Amino acid sequence: MHENRSFGFYALAAFFGLFLLFLYGPTITIFVLSFQGPDGGLTFPMRGVSLHWFYKLMEGIGVVDIGSAFVRSLKLGAVVTVLTVTLAVSASLAFRKTLRGGNVLFYVVVASLIMPSIIVSLGIGLSFRLIDTALKAFFVWAGWDGMTDAFTTTMGLYTSALGAQLTWTLPFGLLVMFAVFNRFNSAYEEAALDLGATPWQSFRHVVFPLIAPSVVGVGMFGFTLSWDEIARSSQAIGDLNTLPLELQGLTTTVTTPVIYALGTLTTVISFIVVGITISIMAFARRRARGKSSR
Repeated sequence: MHENRSFGFYALAAFFGLFLLFLYGPTITIFVLSFQGPDGGLTFPMRGVSLHWFYKLMEGIGVVDIGSAFVRSLKLGAVVTVLTVTLAVSASLAFRKTLRGGNVLFYVVVASLIMPSIIVSLGIGLSFRLIDTALKAFFVWAGWDGMTDAFTTTMGLYTSALGAQLTWTLPFGLLVMFAVFNRFNSAYEEAALDLGATPWQSFRHVVFPLIAPSVVGVGMFGFTLSWDEIARSSQAIGDLNTLPLELQGLTTTVTTPVIYALGTLTTVISFIVVGITISIMAFARRRARGKSSR
């Protein structure tokens, strides 16, 4: 039967539509403008349609090596994902038991979410500079002239930058896993232990299959948050920039749609990761249903 809608329904629907346009409009605009012809500019109207600016992107943008920055971001994102998943799952399992000082530890970990990102980045950068100063003083004291001359800094992609990004990704992973275990029915785990399973067997064959979709989601959070992170990495990255930092620098020097092509490429990578995550979760659900029907 036809249902009469009130004015409030249409008002809220219009507001929601405007919100979606505000949210995704800039991304759609960049995506469209990246396919302009050779004479295209940074604004509408479009001047032709082609893949010209993607070819230009593959050739390189001035002195910036986009390919290397792209690979660095992928590698760093992969390491952040593995560490976020491992630490988040391990910590959530530990917090299932009563821990002395557990509440304080939890708030210390989550506190980084409410601190300004640039302050976290400056703090990490300053800490590593103090470590550099201490190491140089130690090399001089020990008489290791070769080490003194060769040493530059401990800041780098897998030291300070990795730590800075974990202060962003790990709290999210912890909050997700805490929510999962708050709804987890421990009766399944207890039944496995009563039947003679070891704690490891109980986790592997009972607990992990039940929480696997959430673990995959935490991994997706870890990668996507690392993939487009700028503020926390800006002062702690070291000598080599990630792709988002290179993109930020290019916004002040590149005045062609090639920067839109780069934005489109990075967005597509994010959607690919989301798609892979959804596919893995769907496969896990089908496999679980198949086992339960036997």
